[in-house]
Amino acid sequence: MDYMTLKEASEKWGVSSRQVNYYCVEGRIPGAVKMAGVWLIPKETDKPADRRYKKQVKNENENSVG
Repeated sequence: MDYMTLKEASEKWGVSSRQVNYYCVEGRIPGAVKMAGVWLIPKETDKPADRRYKKQVKNENENSVG
């Protein structure tokens, strides 16, 4: 199995290496292992879904009556 580093994963997924580290620590990347202080992430792994909440902004016209 081929692995990539945090930096490679962050460039591939368009997020910071800190965010990829968070995914690894939280166990959100299946197959990720830490060896000698370095996270190794399987190359074929897809980016985990973003769990942050997104606020919806309603259009002003939707709130008005009449």
